[in-house]
Amino acid sequence: MKALVLEKAHEITLRDVDVALHVGPRDVKIRMHTVGVCGSDVHYYQHGGIGPYVVDAPMILGHEASGVVAEVGAEVTHLKPGDRVCMEPGIPDMDSRAVREGFYNLDPAVRFWATPPIHGCLTPYVVHPAAFTFRLPDNVSFGEGAIVEPLAIGLQAAKKAALKPGDVAVVIGAGTIGAMTALAALAGGAARVILADLVPEKLALFAHNPAVTTVDVRSTSLADTVQALTDGWGANVVFEASGSARAFDHVFDLLCPGGCLVLVGIPAAKVPFDIVAIQAKEVRIESVFRYANIFPRALALIASGQVDVKPFISRTFAFEDGIAAFEEAAAGRVTDVKIQIEFPAAEAA
Repeated sequence: MKALVLEKAHEITLRDVDVALHVGPRDVKIRMHTVGVCGSDVHYYQHGGIGPYVVDAPMILGHEASGVVAEVGAEVTHLKPGDRVCMEPGIPDMDSRAVREGFYNLDPAVRFWATPPIHGCLTPYVVHPAAFTFRLPDNVSFGEGAIVEPLAIGLQAAKKAALKPGDVAVVIGAGTIGAMTALAALAGGAARVILADLVPEKLALFAHNPAVTTVDVRSTSLADTVQALTDGWGANVVFEASGSARAFDHVFDLLCPGGCLVLVGIPAAKVPFDIVAIQAKEVRIESVFRYANIFPRALALIASGQVDVKPFISRTFAFEDGIAAFEEAAAGRVTDVKIQIEFPAAEAA
């Protein structure tokens, strides 16, 4: 089959690959329809690695996916050929202690699509465990199904924050993950989200949401805005979703006493913390690494209409133009939030 392959940093090819497609008794074979281009995919493309995960052999990209069930294993009862589905991309070792403890996302042996050395899903067919494959409701499109994955990260962040109804939340960064975190915070009970970014085009996507206050930090003080909207008390939760080291400058000033900082973005280098500022407010710090037991909840929120992800799907490229899709994603155009790749009907229907 053809696949979109990262050969090494700065080099992607669309070429034939040999991919094992054996369908086990609890697996499903899926014809791919839509795959989102994630920031991690782009980082691998630009740098050849993320921290300890280094691309030292050709790797198929892609992990935000939806498709159509083509074949089911003998023991699969909740799915059938023809079902429209989305797939959770991280598969843990079901015998691991992390699974038993309830946080399978932290299993050291997890096999996550497009994380070296595991191939991703930018190829016409994949085989995936049925337990991590979810039927799309009729009112959820393939494009929305492929954005369930980043929304799940936002929901994991909201869960870790332990949001309470009526909370005020700050989200730093309005890219895909920041946008999904803002939506998740509202779904989790926040009365107001203060969303900060340097790019007005991304902030504009929330212009018609009365519960979101956008802050262009090039011209407006985020700290002053938080103080004004909370009568000087501070936000209950701050989600750092930009990955910028500069975002941590005075970040604790944004929080109220007893507030929570949730680390969602991944900085490129170590970031110093002001320990006294943390102690003075008894700040609670949480962190996010993917998600666990969240995927079906993200899908349910989209299906209910409570979370609308459609405005954040910026552009769609055909599979044969997948290299161009990555080049565009790497260019970082201000009007792009989520770029997706769609397979031709002959291979996806």
